[in-house]
Amino acid sequence: MVCEFRQMVTRREREEFLTFPWKIYKDDPVWVPPQMPELRKRIDPKKGTFFNRGVAEFYLVERDGEAVGRFSVGIDRAANESVNKKEALIGFFECIEDYRVAEHIFQFCQQWAKEHGMETIYGPFHLDVEDAYGIVVKGWDQPQVVLCGHTPPYYLDYFERYGWELGRPDNIAMRIDLDKPRPEFEMLHNMAEKMRQSGTYSVRAADFSRWDEEIDVLHKLLNGSLAHLDGHIPWTRDAVVQLVTPFRQIADPEMLLFAVDNTTGETIGFLPATPNMNEHFQKHNGLRYWWNWLGFLLDYKKPTDCLTGKSVLMLPDYWGSGAAILMFDEMIRRIQENTTSTWIDLSLTAINNPQTPKLGRKLGAYIYRQYRIFRIKA
Repeated sequence: MVCEFRQMVTRREREEFLTFPWKIYKDDPVWVPPQMPELRKRIDPKKGTFFNRGVAEFYLVERDGEAVGRFSVGIDRAANESVNKKEALIGFFECIEDYRVAEHIFQFCQQWAKEHGMETIYGPFHLDVEDAYGIVVKGWDQPQVVLCGHTPPYYLDYFERYGWELGRPDNIAMRIDLDKPRPEFEMLHNMAEKMRQSGTYSVRAADFSRWDEEIDVLHKLLNGSLAHLDGHIPWTRDAVVQLVTPFRQIADPEMLLFAVDNTTGETIGFLPATPNMNEHFQKHNGLRYWWNWLGFLLDYKKPTDCLTGKSVLMLPDYWGSGAAILMFDEMIRRIQENTTSTWIDLSLTAINNPQTPKLGRKLGAYIYRQYRIFRIKA
């Protein structure tokens, strides 16, 4: 039967759009329900910061009166201008296990992109490139940490079968287990001690009393540290604000570390460790209903088994300087002394990043999840 596409415009329709994944993942033990309050704001044109720089439309796919898929399609005008492209975005992609549904969605997106003067389509992710990034290609049975998406294996087949091509090198999530001896940590500590004695670099914690200034520093580090990567789209400041603001209430500033060049006073690197709130969101159903909040408010400050580092940033001029070693050593020391967590997630970083995967392996980290972004002509 032919699929029908119903655009989600009203508040009730957007709620229908956001709750569709419960149909796909109801029996998946790894899936973490999305944080509904945050997503409601994100897809609301009056509240979502994405709409300050672009446009997006949200569709529910129906067949014989039954919902069988959903997706968004849009244009990030600011990103297109920064890289001189005419590119549409696909996001929030979900569909039942039926290739014909995915095929109809892809055809719709291509037609939409053409009608809006776009030449290619890129994705999927939830409007901002760091949220629910890509399609899982490895680690379907592994934990889904905060900001990382989760997709069933058949999604990868559907994108590749239709003809989507690799949009950029894959991104990876790495894991460091803390519940076993780690001789790598002792080696790291010895190297860090030599760096401390030189006095060239130091490590400081985030200062929430200077929130706006710290956002400016992070914005500069994100673009300066990632500009060399294939397919990098420069961050806007409002996207950085949207990314980090939810963490302000739950993160310990003493676990958000910046590296400083003492000779210039410049902040040159960033390494955060925040609680993996997905452990709480999974337990409390993504805060879908008001009563889910009752249990969440009792639990959300409880320690999580995983601490996640969402960005390991270092300005290219300081690669190989040893400043990153100082940050990692300080972070591991603080984790061991002040938390009960048993593992660290490092996600997401490009598999071809010349620094982070190499440094992670030196710490005993290994890849436990891998994600792929696709591109196709309109």
